[in-house]
Amino acid sequence: MTLSPHSSSTIELTVELGARRYPIAIGHGLLDDGARLASAIDGRHVLIVSNDVVAPLYLDRLTAAIRRGCENVHISQWILADGEAHKTLASAARVFDALAAMKANRDATILALGGGVIGDLSGFAAACWMRGIACVQVPTTLLAMVDSSVGGKTAVDLPQGKNLVGAFHQPRAVIADIGTLATLPARELRAGFAEVVKYGALGDADFFAYLERNVDALLARDADVLAATIAHCCRQKAGIVARDETEQGERALLNFGHTFGHAIETAMGYDGLRHGEAVAVGMVLAARLSANLGRAPAVDAQRLSALLDRFGLPTAMPPGLDPDQLIDLMRLDKKNLSGTLRLILWRGIGQADIVPGIDARAIRAVLA
Repeated sequence: MTLSPHSSSTIELTVELGARRYPIAIGHGLLDDGARLASAIDGRHVLIVSNDVVAPLYLDRLTAAIRRGCENVHISQWILADGEAHKTLASAARVFDALAAMKANRDATILALGGGVIGDLSGFAAACWMRGIACVQVPTTLLAMVDSSVGGKTAVDLPQGKNLVGAFHQPRAVIADIGTLATLPARELRAGFAEVVKYGALGDADFFAYLERNVDALLARDADVLAATIAHCCRQKAGIVARDETEQGERALLNFGHTFGHAIETAMGYDGLRHGEAVAVGMVLAARLSANLGRAPAVDAQRLSALLDRFGLPTAMPPGLDPDQLIDLMRLDKKNLSGTLRLILWRGIGQADIVPGIDARAIRAVLA
């Protein structure tokens, strides 16, 4: 498989949801594109939500670009502490306070400048404020660019589980400036590659093989290879979202590895593994469970583990976690129906399935 390089120009994609649609732009220098930002902003009130790591790097640039593109716009900022532990209802309430303070009404816009936590929280707040205002996703991490910024799934976490309170709320636009990846810490970059690998694992064996050939270039942040890879993931997700916006069927496949991963994150108190790292472990567990159930060849699970390992991602369960606690947490997963466990398993690389009625004893065996 060969992906076309696009580093010298902006890649334009569209998410189509019947009569509704929104653009995805991937390229360099997009944080400075005032005209593009202005075209996505609704009204005269803009609240930029970011965190205390990203804001010092990019907030001033983004604010200046908006002012160049929009006349008479009132811009306010709300900065969150970094980390999954802050993706809470309390943080959402503080976003509502910031919107109220600027007298934002239904034609206000929230701009989410940051990674998946900022995108999820901002989208959730936008869905709730006055029953729905515009949200523009400006992802600055690889994980957010290839996954969480696209598709309109928004949520906050509870102590009982991850993403339990949320809404489907599509963004007005996704503007991904891949120049921000230059300042992304190596661990965060590697965590993002878990979601990239997921797209090959769940439905595109050719893309999986492409990743195996290009690990070194991707880890070296080769602009051409990164841009093409991000665009491929976004294109794949956009197609799935267009066919199943509210996750009634096919879209659930995008959760490959996530039921295990979310349980691990929750059990660790959202402190220990990055989301992508937990998903990497979760994908390996799902692949091993598939092999144990006779659904998939064990060699494919080994191949998945080897690729994740090359990206510097964990593939083994963190020590000290209780399998029974993890299974209880997995029972809260949104894919479950009528109290029965449904998991995303596979028949091998590129062939994921939604599988109901999984016996807890089989799950306990791979967790142990």
